[in-house]
Amino acid sequence: MPRNRFQTLTEQMFYVLLCLDTERSGVEILDAVKAMTDGRVSVGSGTLYNLLEQFVYAGFICETRSEGRRRSYVLTELGRETLQREYERISAQVEDYRKIFGEAKT
Repeated sequence: MPRNRFQTLTEQMFYVLLCLDTERSGVEILDAVKAMTDGRVSVGSGTLYNLLEQFVYAGFICETRSEGRRRSYVLTELGRETLQREYERISAQVEDYRKIFGEAKT
């Protein structure tokens, strides 16, 4: 059986969706991901626009505005549900780690 494309999200996918809690254009998304992660995660523009196209097609985001080549997007309810599932998956991994190694040392 083929794997569902968005069964799990990559780190870049997760942060692109996460920053679309408010309407943003592509350039604003790139800046928001970088700021949100203190530069730890970066998304190339080619990757971003490919993801945006896939996310629109999957119904995770919708285009809200188009001014020339500049387009803006926002998260849909399906996108929120997808983020919630990914958050729960990641949280379960953290709990599994804690069961084995105890609290993370900072």
